[in-house]
Amino acid sequence: MSQEKDEFFMRRALALAEESAKEGEVPVGAVVVRDGEIIAGGRNRRESGKNALCHAELEAIGGACAKLGGWRLGQCDLYVTLEPCPMCAGAAINARIRRVVFGAFDRKSGSCGSVINLFSLPYSYRPQASGGVLERECADLLTSFFQKLREKEKRDRERLSRSREDGG
Repeated sequence: MSQEKDEFFMRRALALAEESAKEGEVPVGAVVVRDGEIIAGGRNRRESGKNALCHAELEAIGGACAKLGGWRLGQCDLYVTLEPCPMCAGAAINARIRRVVFGAFDRKSGSCGSVINLFSLPYSYRPQASGGVLERECADLLTSFFQKLREKEKRDRERLSRSREDGG
């Protein structure tokens, strides 16, 4: 697929990531594309769902399976704003996703090349992976989110400390 098309679909995933950020979730968004059309989207909902499985990629893959009526997504591409973790890379393998395109690299748990490349292991199916699409925008959204979160936590600690000093 062309860089222009990759950027178009990554912008759709970014819009979903921004929705997650507004709800206090880590801003990661994903879309599944088949024949140039978005068939499903997902975003992080781990905090609101209180569930470690509520990753953007899993929501998007689950939606695509439901829409297409099956688990084999071999004609589909997954666009996600952050390099998939081991669980999500495994889901892409198991769903037979043709191609995974991601924005920001994840040096802590990225499983498409940063920490490990699960797609290079001798599984019976191996998606193609492309990273760095709109990398700056994807990384900036995550950086801004975590910076605001740290600032809020600092303000909360200061408020609690003042409350204790006041005898409250």
